[in-house]
Amino acid sequence: MAAYRPGVLIGNWNEEACLEQDRLRDFTDRRERGELLIQKINKLQEKLLKKMQLSVSKDGFVHFGDTVMLLNPDSKSSVKNCPGACNRLTLAINLAEISIYSFKSLEAPCGVSAVESVDPVARNTFCILSVDGASASEPIRFGQKFSLGTTGGASDRMLYLASDHKSFIRFAKKSYLQQVFLTDELSYLTCWQAAFLDPQLRLEYEGFPVPANSEMIITHCHTNRSLAVPRNFWTRSYFGQEYEVICHTYLDSHKAEEDKNYWVIVTANPSDEGGIMIDRPIPHPGGIRKNEFCEET
Repeated sequence: MAAYRPGVLIGNWNEEACLEQDRLRDFTDRRERGELLIQKINKLQEKLLKKMQLSVSKDGFVHFGDTVMLLNPDSKSSVKNCPGACNRLTLAINLAEISIYSFKSLEAPCGVSAVESVDPVARNTFCILSVDGASASEPIRFGQKFSLGTTGGASDRMLYLASDHKSFIRFAKKSYLQQVFLTDELSYLTCWQAAFLDPQLRLEYEGFPVPANSEMIITHCHTNRSLAVPRNFWTRSYFGQEYEVICHTYLDSHKAEEDKNYWVIVTANPSDEGGIMIDRPIPHPGGIRKNEFCEET
């Protein structure tokens, strides 16, 4: 049997050529509209990883309208249990991988997680909002309700940090405790309040302004559960493995909150553009003495 030459067309060659042209045309149209997967990933990274400028606290307090980071400080209790989980963590948007294929990258409800990065970017910066009509320049006080909103790098919508009671269908995926998420509606589920760190002095500090860059307890008003990072539960996101964030009050033998519930509202360093106050070196109270300067030189 004689073999066909390379120029001979066999089979459904016309249909295959038309199908290939349709595929190329569809690819070109999707590329012009920016609907290719690689284009969505690049836009998503540009939005979520865009550098943000935190607010500068001139009086040392936190005010409504400030752009801040919520930082969980170094955990001493995690050194024995999880040696690699004792670093500083910041609250951030936990974007599911399925949302990459959608036209809207940030869809409510959206998850949150704790990341080891302390650089202020769009996914780990939040804006403190008033729920009782307070002015933007007024400082937040202990026991006063507020909301935490984030845009995630987008300018058309804002998501709010929320939580609700645990149920059979609504709970944290790893720890099975009270879930923390982001929603697009302001309600009683999005109300939080700050409490003084020492429980014995908490009542005396009620109504005082909340200092910036200091440890405190952030409690959900509706459920009376404190925001926490257990540090022994991992969650998977588009950016890799991150720590799970829940609402649960961890108490020690003295009925005081553990460091899993400690949070710091971080503001910008005015002397360093792009820096944060917690990385600012602590000045020596008496300066450098003459003999100390001679010993160093």
